[in-house]
Amino acid sequence: MSGRRKAEAPVSPLGFLGTALSYLALCVAALAALVLVVIPLVTGSQTYSVLTSSMAPKYAPGTFLVVKPVPFDELRVGDVITFQIESGSSAVITHRITAISPSQSGETTFITKGDNNDVEDELPVREVQVRGKLFYAVPFVGFAANALGNSDRGEALQWGAVALMGYGIVSMVRGALAKKRGDGETPESDAGTDDPDSDSTDGETARTAHFIFHREDPLGHDDPVLEECEHCNHDAAHPRDRSHRKPVAV
Repeated sequence: MSGRRKAEAPVSPLGFLGTALSYLALCVAALAALVLVVIPLVTGSQTYSVLTSSMAPKYAPGTFLVVKPVPFDELRVGDVITFQIESGSSAVITHRITAISPSQSGETTFITKGDNNDVEDELPVREVQVRGKLFYAVPFVGFAANALGNSDRGEALQWGAVALMGYGIVSMVRGALAKKRGDGETPESDAGTDDPDSDSTDGETARTAHFIFHREDPLGHDDPVLEECEHCNHDAAHPRDRSHRKPVAV
C-alpha cells in the first residue's frame, strides 16, 4: 500500500537560533568544566588569579592561572613560576625565571622578574618557596575568581562547573526528546475515503465490485442455472461471449 508522511512544518528562524544557542551553550559549558575544574583536579594543579600588571600584557590582571607542581631541578630559565613571597606565607607571586644561581650555602636559587617590570625581584627564590610552573592561563576568568575571594574560589569554581555541566546535560536531553518526537510521527495512509487520488484500497474495492457484478445471473434468476452451448464448439471457443448460450433450468 502506498502512503505519504505529513508535510513537516518549516523551522522558524527563532527556533533555529534557539537550537544553535543551546548547542553553543553546551559546548561552552563542557569546555569551561574541562579547563577550569577537571584538568586542574586531575593534574593536581593549583589555580590563581593575576592581580597586578607585573606580567602584562600576556598575563594581564584578571587572567586565570593553572599552576602545576614540577620537580625543582626541571625548572629552567624562561619558565613562569608561582612562588611564595616568604616561605610558609600564603601570598604568592607569578614571575619568570631570568637566572639560576647557587647561594652561599650551595643551595640552588632562582632570580625572577615580572615581564612588565624594569628590574629583577630583590630576593632570590628558594626551592621551598616554589609552588609550581605555569601550566596554562585563561584570560578574564580571574575577574570572577577575584570577586569571590581566595577562600571561596575553589569551591565556587567547582559549583559553577557543575552548574554548567548540568545545563549542558539538560540541553542534550531536550534535544534528544525533540528529535524523538519528530521521528515518531506515523505516516498517514493515502487510502482515505475522501482522498480522490487514492489508488490502493478504493481500487481494490472497485475491482471486487466489478468482479461480483459479472458473476451475477444475467437473467436475474435467483436459482442456480446451467449453461450449455448451442453449437458443437466447446466453451473455449467463446470464453467471454454469452450470446450463444441459453439457460437451462435445473
